[in-house]
Amino acid sequence: MRFLLNLGIGLIFGLGLMISGMSNPAKVLNFLDLAALPTGGWDASLALVLASAVAVGLIGFQTVQRWRKPLLAEAFSRPSATRLDRRIILGPAIFGIGWGLAGFCPGPALVALGTGSLSAAIFATAMLAGMAAARLIPR
Repeated sequence: MRFLLNLGIGLIFGLGLMISGMSNPAKVLNFLDLAALPTGGWDASLALVLASAVAVGLIGFQTVQRWRKPLLAEAFSRPSATRLDRRIILGPAIFGIGWGLAGFCPGPALVALGTGSLSAAIFATAMLAGMAAARLIPR
């Protein structure tokens, strides 16, 4: 049952990424290109996608905080780190640089991979290589 629920959630998430255009690197790069703002070439449509994701996340977190336990687990898994360190700063920075250069982040890249996109395949390969390399770096 848990597998089917997770599969359904993943399919809905992937469909949302496709419909919103998040799996199209050209659309993402047009959104990230703020230099095109004065010329009218900036694509603001993904701002609505991001704003709605934040709103849904906020409502979800507010709702779940009132629960005693999660629906499909024995207890909530909360992060133990309470302060910013180098890894917490560098990780998102590398993520953002990669997103800005390639127009992909992991979720949309996997969705685009399902469409047979060569650029998504290259990105996914580089992403997996980066994940493997990160495991070699000592904590």
